Amino acid sequence: MARWCAEQGWPVHPLAPGRKTPVGNCPACRDRPHQPTGCACLPAGRPCHGFHAATTDVARIDTWWSHTPSRGVGIACGGADLIVIDIDAHCAPVPDRNRLLPGIPIHDSVNLRGLASGFDTLALLAALRGRPSPAEDTDTLRVRTPSGGLHVWYRNPHPATRFRCSTGSSAKVALAWQVDVRADGGYIVAPTTRTAQGSYRPEGPGRLPALLPEWLGEELVRTGHLIQRQPARSRPAVPRRRPGPPSGHGHRVLDPLLLEVGACATTPEGAAFTEKLNKAAYTAGGLVAAGHLDEDTARTLLREAADTARPRQRTRNERIIDDALAAGSARPLNLEGRL
Repeated sequence: MARWCAEQGWPVHPLAPGRKTPVGNCPACRDRPHQPTGCACLPAGRPCHGFHAATTDVARIDTWWSHTPSRGVGIACGGADLIVIDIDAHCAPVPDRNRLLPGIPIHDSVNLRGLASGFDTLALLAALRGRPSPAEDTDTLRVRTPSGGLHVWYRNPHPATRFRCSTGSSAKVALAWQVDVRADGGYIVAPTTRTAQGSYRPEGPGRLPALLPEWLGEELVRTGHLIQRQPARSRPAVPRRRPGPPSGHGHRVLDPLLLEVGACATTPEGAAFTEKLNKAAYTAGGLVAAGHLDEDTARTLLREAADTARPRQRTRNERIIDDALAAGSARPLNLEGRL
């Protein structure tokens, strides 16, 4: 399973045999508290510091699990661009109705008889939004936990937008009572992992995560899960495959247009956002067609800038980008004389 996860691009780290927690740190790390970023164990391939050690390196993975095959598999959600909705079914006192869905007052006329777990609160949230519950989403990977809960796996459709983990009992950041969120800064137990309590078993037909539904992404933003977006000018590193002569010409042409799109974030209306995004995407299409930019890179940069400026209209942003990229690709952009 560890190798299969790595093939999906998901960084993995070993869990203690029979448990859902990471393997213990080495004696030196246990005795000397320090930050994972400065630890010599990680470059040396030792699985200290939990999900911070996660990797897709096959040789390292083979070493870890050949040494102790009974280890479970953990996946670093942030590095895998995964957002997992962790639905609990613990026996616990049900809180006041106004604490079931943070930020949403539940009117006294709503009958809550029988509500007992995260399955119920998530279904209630989905019903209020006119959507099916993620617990019933057969299009994505769902994993039944030994305690009777359910992990609903999704891919982050906008990697430039990051979400934090939370627990459903938190008074500060929570999606719903008994519904946890696993995202940046956390890990999830891989399917088929065995613990003393039982196995994590895939459920239903889905075997890979689907894209996070837009409405659920909006709920994560509303409930405080959003980590500050990076401005367009300091975008995350992405692979830049440039056929032809290596140069920064494509980026030097596109970057000023992306900055104009991202700057619309400070002006909710009247910023000519659509025109600026259309111009940037059309130009990107021409650059891609002429071999000055890689299409995946261009699309990532356009999405990031658009989501920075108008995060609540992602579907519309995608449509503008798709149409303008296609139109621009029909006219390869010759940069001679422009630089």
